[in-house]
Amino acid sequence: MKYPESLSSKLPKVSTTIFTVMSQLAKEHNAINLSQGFPDFPVAESLVDKVYEYMKKGFNQYAPMQGEMALREAVAEKMENMYSQPYNPDTEITITAGGTQAIFSAITALIKEEDEVIIFTPAYDCYAPTVELSGGKAIYFPLRAPNYDIDWNEVKKLITRRTRMIIINTPHNPTGQVLSAGDMQQLERITKDNEIVILSDEVYEHIIFDGYEHQSVARYPKLAERSFIVGSFGKTFHATGWKVGYCAAPENLMKEFRKVHQYNVFAVNRPVQLALADHLKDPSNYLEVSEMYQEKRNVFVSSLKGSRFKINRSAGTYFQLLDYSEITDEKDTDFSVRLTKEHGVASIPVSVFYNNPVHDNMLRFCFAKEEETLKRAAEILVKL
Repeated sequence: MKYPESLSSKLPKVSTTIFTVMSQLAKEHNAINLSQGFPDFPVAESLVDKVYEYMKKGFNQYAPMQGEMALREAVAEKMENMYSQPYNPDTEITITAGGTQAIFSAITALIKEEDEVIIFTPAYDCYAPTVELSGGKAIYFPLRAPNYDIDWNEVKKLITRRTRMIIINTPHNPTGQVLSAGDMQQLERITKDNEIVILSDEVYEHIIFDGYEHQSVARYPKLAERSFIVGSFGKTFHATGWKVGYCAAPENLMKEFRKVHQYNVFAVNRPVQLALADHLKDPSNYLEVSEMYQEKRNVFVSSLKGSRFKINRSAGTYFQLLDYSEITDEKDTDFSVRLTKEHGVASIPVSVFYNNPVHDNMLRFCFAKEEETLKRAAEILVKL
């Protein structure tokens, strides 16, 4: 069937994601896949058993559009306990089909023609296309290696009368950096005299290391009252294939969010929701996740001792950046392909997370893997 020439793409610059490309390349060359961000170890048996239990009990039909009340209540309790910010589970929390769907719904609910959205790059690749689909314009603020710090005075210069939203992500994919209390205070400062909405991507909120405390916008009342917060059960509980997350926002924003949510998803997997509600009753199920991933990060980094990679330890997420500038001057896109084909380790080139590629000689490696997998990969990398 021939595609009608009269029809034009709404996303002409978008092609298959780098994650799909590199995972396919890893499969073709039987490489260790540290590219796409998914764990290779099992979900807690007790959680899987709970899902099966609810299936057997007959909870297999549509859930409420907003999500199961038991899960919304559990999320509200968790957020108040951790961030001292109350959310009404009836009107201010919605269960979503993963974090990406929540991000899509938040952006499309508010962004209109000619609205501007500030995005910090390198950035998760779903932000800008969704802004463009909504008729908005992405305004990029590039961050640079090795620390990827934000200069908020420079950010303020990008704000115009058309600025409708600022998207932040902490802990940050792909860099593994985290925003500080000072960053949040600066964000509060530059938005206090306008009506800019914050979209805070916090899907790695429970994967943070070295004594850092996650700085959710929920901790800051003046930010919370203008923010969508996106979370992910898939990231926290190693079940990325379940695609269940949540969005928290004040009632006026959530009302608009649900208008979109009800038509692009409507309802999310019911037995999984009910199982997650039970799982959240024991806070150790999410509070101990950081410790587990910190150990994996440490194993990966220590196994690279003696290599020519420069390492700035990840402060959060399950990604580690490695600077390969002492190995080769190839572009990261070329080196990542060669590393996969010739050496059998797949990664993600960081330049693809920028709107205009910035080649800082950085590759992103996922350490959400069994220790044996990480050690095998590191053994190869040390020899480069």
